[in-house]
This record gives sequence, structure tokens and C-alpha cells, in this order.
Amino acid sequence: MLTSNEIMAFVATADAEAAILFYRDRLGLRLVGDTQFALEFEAGELPTMLRVQKVEAVTAPPYTALGWKVEKLGEEVEALAKRGIVFERFEGLEQDESGIWASPSGALIAWFKDPDGNVLSLTQLPPTTAPIAGGAPIPAQ
Repeated sequence: MLTSNEIMAFVATADAEAAILFYRDRLGLRLVGDTQFALEFEAGELPTMLRVQKVEAVTAPPYTALGWKVEKLGEEVEALAKRGIVFERFEGLEQDESGIWASPSGALIAWFKDPDGNVLSLTQLPPTTAPIAGGAPIPAQ
């Protein structure tokens, strides 16, 4: 059924101009469409579309709405910080000076918000797991 189809990601914005400046200029995503209903961005090398829906008002959820899996989290955090991205800090999580948290699984995670308050994340998976065709992790050899 859906296993052979591309996935699309969605977030919302009440300020399309601010969203363009954020997603295109700060995050470096390629804007491929701007309609009365949504902004469309290419979100990565794989064909993943990010649709930023144009709405009257955004009620941003208090949890992560969108995230990217990255190879070198520290480098990505540093590069985005240089572009004006401010990384979030959460009470109860031991985060380093850059805002990176080491999860119990070994994944490294950092969070930031878009102009509408949507929580976005970057995750570096631990080196002990590698994805296989079925999507289940296996120990690295």
C-alpha cells in the first residue's frame, strides 16, 4: 500500500513571508511552490516535500512537529546557530552548551523553533544501529 510512496511533512504558518525567510534562507530548503494554501519546500536529498500550510493562526504543539536525521549533529547545530537559529533548552534534560541532549538510546538531539513556534529537531542516531530494508535497526558490524 503506502510503503512504496513518498511521505510528505506538514507544519503551519500564519506568516508566509517569515516562513519563507526561515525555511529557505536560514535552513537552506529549496522553495518549489507558493500557492494561496501552502508553501512547498524540498526537504532533503530524498524526495520529501515539506508543505507549510498557510493558516489564519497557528497553535503550535508543545512537542516536536518536524525533524531531520543528520550525520554530524554538532556541525549542523553550529552551522544553523551561525544563521541565527536559537536552540531550545528544556528543564529536566541535561543538554550541553550547544543545546544537544544525549538520549538514553545514545541518539543526540537538538531542538529549535520556527517563527510560528513549531518545535523542530535534529537527531544523530547512535553508531551502534544501522537501518535495513524493513526499517528495523540491527547492530553495526
